[in-house]
Amino acid sequence: MLRVTMGSVEQRDEEQEDEGEEELRDGGVPFYVNRGGLPVDEETWERMWRHVARIHPNGEALGKEIRVASDLPKIPIPSVPTYQPTNTIPQRLEAIQKYIRELQYNHTGTQFFEIKKSRPLTALMDIAKEMTREALPIKCLEAVILGIYLTNNMPGVERFPLSFQSQFSGNNFHHIVLGVHIGGRFGALGISRREDLMFKPLEFRTLMDLVQEFEGAYRGYWHTLRKVRIGQYVSHDPHSVEQIEWKHSILDVDKLTKEELRKELERHTRDMRLKIGKPAPPSPTKDRRNSMGSPLRGPSSPIRRISRVERRPSGEKKVLEQKSAADMNGYQIRV
Repeated sequence: MLRVTMGSVEQRDEEQEDEGEEELRDGGVPFYVNRGGLPVDEETWERMWRHVARIHPNGEALGKEIRVASDLPKIPIPSVPTYQPTNTIPQRLEAIQKYIRELQYNHTGTQFFEIKKSRPLTALMDIAKEMTREALPIKCLEAVILGIYLTNNMPGVERFPLSFQSQFSGNNFHHIVLGVHIGGRFGALGISRREDLMFKPLEFRTLMDLVQEFEGAYRGYWHTLRKVRIGQYVSHDPHSVEQIEWKHSILDVDKLTKEELRKELERHTRDMRLKIGKPAPPSPTKDRRNSMGSPLRGPSSPIRRISRVERRPSGEKKVLEQKSAADMNGYQIRV
């Protein structure tokens, strides 16, 4: 019975992540997603404040104090980074990370932008534009989409999703960053509650070095890293209708030896390099692009879903199109 229960929980985790909602119950604590677009409708707005009252130690009193205040400080709106021709790629990535930090992490318990991983890239880029206009606090998945948008004009920088599943006190926690790769060096962009679980400079020689850096950070918060999911390189065409491949490799870190993990990550690095130079699906025509408004403000476009493929265990290579190739008194440390 225990095995069946554990299997059901893991299947639910996988299904939630396929829908782009892997944090809907992160570490056993639920949070909401604003599905009505912006401006936020009254129902979502009131639900957000009710949720704050439940999860914050002084939530109800704090909520009332904020909502009746007439002299709240004006929040500065960060500017989208611009670059000089002399700026290096590391300097540009640091400027992007600074912008993401200035938007701040969303602690309200309500995600303001709905991110569906099954959407084509062009629709996700529309959402990223919306983020820059609204300048609202974001969560880690929103930061990945924003990072892709802000690096689209850097053709030499390859970007890929890198997500983690950790465990603490019996609860599973999910997190995602945007991996970056250029000139034989790896790094990452993103946002987190924890300083060492987001930005990583371009100084890691291998994907293994980058993953181990994150694993060490998790250990610092008494979290055990269970799984790492790594996607393929993302197209630089903001009008591409292809979908992001979020989970090309799924690695059970706690079941692999260090050497096995290194080989799997080397294999994934080779797979990513093989994708470079392959023709991408054609972008929509100019008329089609003009008719595709923001998914948050206009009628939703049809969602092109791919059939869910069978998960492969660690150590097994994914084949596409037949080509070779300890409980601390119940206190939850949220990462």
